[in-house]
Amino acid sequence: MSRTVNGGLLASRYRLLETVGIGGMAEVYRAEDAVLGREVAVKVFRPGWDATARRRFEAEVRTVAGLSHPGLVPVHDAGTGGDTPFLVMRLIEGRTLRAEIADGPLPVDRVRRLGAELAEALAYVHAQGVVHRDVKPSNILLDDQGRPYLADFGLAHLPGATRLTRTGQMVGTAAYLAPEQVRGTGVDRFADIYALGLVLLECLTGHCEYTGSEVEAAVARLHRSPAIPEHLPPALVDLLTAMTAADPDQRPTAADCARALQADPAENTLPIPAQVPLTAPAEAPRTAPVPRKALLASAAALLGAISVVWAITPGAQPVNSAPASTPPAAIATSSAAAPVSTAPLPSAEAVLQQPATHAGADTAAPVEVGRQQVVPATKPESGPEKESGPKKQKDTPQSPGKSKK
Repeated sequence: MSRTVNGGLLASRYRLLETVGIGGMAEVYRAEDAVLGREVAVKVFRPGWDATARRRFEAEVRTVAGLSHPGLVPVHDAGTGGDTPFLVMRLIEGRTLRAEIADGPLPVDRVRRLGAELAEALAYVHAQGVVHRDVKPSNILLDDQGRPYLADFGLAHLPGATRLTRTGQMVGTAAYLAPEQVRGTGVDRFADIYALGLVLLECLTGHCEYTGSEVEAAVARLHRSPAIPEHLPPALVDLLTAMTAADPDQRPTAADCARALQADPAENTLPIPAQVPLTAPAEAPRTAPVPRKALLASAAALLGAISVVWAITPGAQPVNSAPASTPPAAIATSSAAAPVSTAPLPSAEAVLQQPATHAGADTAAPVEVGRQQVVPATKPESGPEKESGPKKQKDTPQSPGKSKK
């Protein structure tokens, strides 16, 4: 059903035809530009949210309006005054990467091409001082020729910009948060690299690496590194291991990732800049599933030590439900977080009893995690005799470094 604004046209120009996406604070419409006679996508801020939510939407408009790259959805027009702020973008005829992964794992060559183009887009974004903070399959649009576009900058952050979340909290989607986001420490461009690494891994395996409830998915990465299939080309294994390193200082830059993904797979090397010594990292150890007792202790620590705020997104799929079908015309769906509200915290036992989900894990509403340190629980005692203390983990070789200039 068409929605009209102020008697028929939005800003006396755009006729809204049908909804193609719904987010926390905005809806995305297929629309007709009455002046130029073309179809566009119009992201419209829904009334009823507080001043902070409106400022976040206006910040997104200003952010994307200042960006121009082949891997980003082009912006045609915007309006932040009046009662209905809006953003007009190119209409991408296609579907999301989430929908493509739902059909099964993608070929390695296809993943390399997608990853290289997305990494180039991130390199440009980072060079402008912007951190996306919500890289995930449903925020990556594919046109009718399969080219990817990084969309939805509703959670993007510019250095020095006013924080639009509660003090001491970070925003993102639980299944793709970097470890430093879970711990609530400083977040920079390398959180985007971690998320992109998980996205590429999901393309290769066909399932989300960290599943379950928001809390369970967030805590899991503090216990184990992602399980990267051994049958992949060695250079790709090395790159994904580096991109998902727990220490952000050990992750490559977006430009380094793009060069590595574009390199000849037979070379089995990562083309890191010459001034950075490159040592091939040993294969990351495959950690066994975390025992229930250890995960229970960690979940209890997380629930007791930090504040988990649930951002409720109208129309979003529950975390344990199947993903909704993707509309034929997919365009920059909005994940700009809705005004947050504090919900009763579940018990640790209740957290662990929630069934894990695989497909559509990134459709959950963003979760905000407090800044206090979360220390992973030690392994439970084993054997007939109790151990005198927690085991020390062996140091693993560091992944390739990066050059921060």
